[in-house]
Amino acid sequence: MSFRLSSAVKTLQPSATIAAAAKAKALKASGVKVYDFTLGEPDFNTPAHIRAAATAAMDAGHTHYTASGGIPELKQAICQAYERDYGLKFQPSQIVVSNGAKHAIHNVIASLCGPGDEVIIPTPYWVSYSALVELTGAKAVLIETTPDSGYVLSPEQFEKAITPNTRLLMLNSPSNPTGAVYPVAALEALARVAVKHQIPVLSDEIYEKLIYGNSEFRSFASFGEDVQKLTIIVSGVSKAYAMTGWRIGWSIAPVELTKVIDNLQSQQTSNPCSISQYAAIAGLTGPQDSVTAMHAEFIKRREYVLDRFRKIPNVKFVEPGGAFYIFFDVSHYFGKTLQGGKVVHNATDFCTALLETAHVALVTGDAFGAPGFVRLSFATNIETLGQGIDRIAGFLNPK
Repeated sequence: MSFRLSSAVKTLQPSATIAAAAKAKALKASGVKVYDFTLGEPDFNTPAHIRAAATAAMDAGHTHYTASGGIPELKQAICQAYERDYGLKFQPSQIVVSNGAKHAIHNVIASLCGPGDEVIIPTPYWVSYSALVELTGAKAVLIETTPDSGYVLSPEQFEKAITPNTRLLMLNSPSNPTGAVYPVAALEALARVAVKHQIPVLSDEIYEKLIYGNSEFRSFASFGEDVQKLTIIVSGVSKAYAMTGWRIGWSIAPVELTKVIDNLQSQQTSNPCSISQYAAIAGLTGPQDSVTAMHAEFIKRREYVLDRFRKIPNVKFVEPGGAFYIFFDVSHYFGKTLQGGKVVHNATDFCTALLETAHVALVTGDAFGAPGFVRLSFATNIETLGQGIDRIAGFLNPK
């Protein structure tokens, strides 16, 4: 029997990052040592006090359904964290807690968009953005940003892309895959355009705690009440608290939209994991020294990776101001003979050949809307990074 598939899923591709990780795991399963830099996942264990809170929640019987949009205690903890960290005041009625930030993004897009609508997405962009837009029947309008601009969308680009069908702008700062952090002035300029044309903005701020050097994180909602009325913040505990598998994210939006998102989620998943919600409270309200310690280690890894890549000939990159990725241009090597006699002509072929020959797993920039580039996650220890970068350098410039 052949199944008749919906038009929404016929062209849907698996997440490129997850697919790349699966290829690496398959090679590992055959006994090969693989240097896997594909997933955006901290290698640290979830801090002990957060794990203890999960155990306490189970012992207290918090293993049942919760309110569809999350327990009141977690919503209150999220409000307290934003006021403590950013001076932003929100109400629990503005928050829906979801099964990870990706779920929160889907909720927002599905609540605002449908067939014929347009969503503006600056490129390079996280692989799931366009797929989630297209699942609603809406169109992803991709606007190229360049290394010269620091991968920052200009207000002129934003305004030019707006049409009567525009329903949403999606921003990600700090960015996956580039690590770019929008300067405060650049964010405010985009905010003015959004207010002028009354375009809602989904601000994906999941990497907000991972900032380096002179970069500064500013929430898009911080530029005044008129901007906040158009802003939907998406974030979660995955990156800052090493809680990727716990699947807790959230959206913060005007109450009218939040009610719709909650209704949608109630039909989709009933509620986020009860135990994970209590663990997230401990993360947000408990000691923050683990966040500081992980950030300090990421600073060391970033400096190490940048120093190593500066020494590899003909590889170009913009230094990341946030997150834990280096996004680098390997197009100089297309058409040239690489290790093992490999000749590649695009970033996808490059990643395949690198994995097969040097046993290093990266993610192709083709999936991020950036042909010629590849992404390396430095969310692993320096020894592993060093050995993997040695192999990348050898693959590019065989002796």
